[in-house]
Amino acid sequence: MWGLVMFLKPDYNLKNVYEINFEELKQQGIKCLMFDLDSTVMMSKSGRFTKTTLDWFDTFLKDFEVAIISNNKNDQYIEKANQLAPCKVIGWANKPNPFVMGEYLKSVNIKPENAVMIGDRPLTDILAGKRLGCKTILVGSINPNENLPTRLVRALERSTIRK
Repeated sequence: MWGLVMFLKPDYNLKNVYEINFEELKQQGIKCLMFDLDSTVMMSKSGRFTKTTLDWFDTFLKDFEVAIISNNKNDQYIEKANQLAPCKVIGWANKPNPFVMGEYLKSVNIKPENAVMIGDRPLTDILAGKRLGCKTILVGSINPNENLPTRLVRALERSTIRK
C-alpha cells in the first residue's frame, strides 16, 4: 500500500491550474502539457470555458504542445469542448490507463519524460501520468463551489497522498 501511495504522490500539488509555473516547467525540459477537462480547466459538465481560462491558455500555448485528455465518453460533449478549446480535446481516455495519453505523445513526437499530466484526481489523472512516466501536477477544482459529495471524494483521495 505504501508503494502505491508514493506512486500517487504528484510532483506538484497546487490550489488550481492558475498556479502552474510554466517557466519552471520549460527549464525542466517540459514540452507538452496534458490537462484533464472537467474540474481542471472547465467547471464539471458545464460545457464551457470561462474567459479567464481561455485568456490563461493564451499565456502558454506558444511555448508547449497542449491537449486536454478526458475520461468523458459523451461524444457530443467532447466535440463541443473541441470547438471551444484553444487546443485538441480527446475523450474516452480511460485514465488511469495511460494508453490514450501515450498515443497522443507519440503523435506529437514527445517523450513522456518531456510531458506533464495536470488534473484534479489522484486515482485517474496522477496515476495515469505516473504510469506513463510523465511529471504530474495535482490541482484543486477550478470550481470552488463544488457539491458536497464531490468535495468529500476529493478529500478522501487526497488524504492518501499527503503522507
